[in-house]
Amino acid sequence: MNSYTSREGLELALEIIKQSPKQEGSVKLIVCRPSVDQRKVLEVGELSLEEGLLGDNWKQRELTRSKNGMVKVDNQLNLMNSRVIEAITTDKEQWQLAGDQFYVDFDLSYENTPPGAQLLIGNAIIEVTEEPHLGCKKFADRFGMDAVKFVNSEQGKQLNLRGINAKIIKPGLVKVGSIIKKI
Repeated sequence: MNSYTSREGLELALEIIKQSPKQEGSVKLIVCRPSVDQRKVLEVGELSLEEGLLGDNWKQRELTRSKNGMVKVDNQLNLMNSRVIEAITTDKEQWQLAGDQFYVDFDLSYENTPPGAQLLIGNAIIEVTEEPHLGCKKFADRFGMDAVKFVNSEQGKQLNLRGINAKIIKPGLVKVGSIIKKI
C-alpha cells in the first residue's frame, strides 16, 4: 500500500526544496527504464549522444517521436530534484516509480536552469530543453493527486518540481554521488 504525502505536507517541504544547491549539487539515484513500467537502479550510467542513457528505452517511447516519425532528442533525459521526490515519498525504493533517470540534489527551477542551460553531470554535459516535464496519469496513480497538483501548480512549474528534460551534448559516465553543476 502506497502512502502519499498530503498537499499540506508537500507545501511545508517547499522551504527545504528551495534550499537546493544552485551551482553544484550531487546525483542521488540513477534509474534505467529497460521497457515500459520496468526499472533498473544503476550505480553508474553511460550517456550516449545517439542512445541517451544506455539500457534505457528512451528511443522506443511514444513521446520520443515527432509527428514526422523522427526521434526527438529534447527528452533524452529526465531529471528530478531529489528533495521533491523525498517530500512526496520518504521510501527511496519508490523514487524510481516517478519515471525519471536522474534524481539530483540540485535546483532545477526555471530561474536556475532555464532552457539552454548546460550542466556537467559526472563527466558528461547535458543541456536543459524547452519541453516541459509535467506530472501524468502514471505519476498520479503512483503518488496521488496531491502530488500532481503540487508539482503542476503555478509555483511548481516555476520551480520545475516535476523535473526537467535534457539532451546530451557530450557523452560520458555518471555515478551515484557524481557532481552536477552549471557550466
